[in-house]
Amino acid sequence: MDSTAVLDLFRRCAGLLEGHFQLSSGLHSAGYLQCARVLQHPAHAAALGQALAAQAAGLEPGVVLSPALGGVVIGHEVARALGVRALFAERRDGRLTLRRGFWIAPGERVLVVEDVVTTGGSTRETIDVAVAAGGTVVGAGAIIDRGEEPVRFDVPFDALAQIPLPAYESGVCPMCARGEPVSKPGSRPSSS
Repeated sequence: MDSTAVLDLFRRCAGLLEGHFQLSSGLHSAGYLQCARVLQHPAHAAALGQALAAQAAGLEPGVVLSPALGGVVIGHEVARALGVRALFAERRDGRLTLRRGFWIAPGERVLVVEDVVTTGGSTRETIDVAVAAGGTVVGAGAIIDRGEEPVRFDVPFDALAQIPLPAYESGVCPMCARGEPVSKPGSRPSSS
């Protein structure tokens, strides 16, 4: 599945929204990717998971770890395609931690999978969770990298599609300057 096919799928499922949005990072943007509208269709989730798994197979992960809530479905589908366990990290007391009852064996090869990457903050936090649990992070992946510049991590990273959707601090946001109302559609409370 190439970048064009991924973006066409998002458009068909009304998963690419236009307006004035506050992202979970606290930044503002005129574009928002609503992955849940795509991933609610099991066939789409499976196809995207298989495509991400194909990109990551050479990394030979033993487990896939995703941040909740947005990364859970796609992480599960990538793990299914790779034939490995699917784990997730969740926010407790303001910080991301491995879900109770889950474990990562010492040195276990971990692939971190996210739905959409903007600044890379959630992915970095998830990498930290894996390392703190004793895992060896071998790579990271996402359905879409929406940053103006491709996001960089200390591990190999790949996204099925890269669509630059500029994001702004609220003080320099052109939509705020025009007085446009802001919407907060994200899956977790924003940082501002």
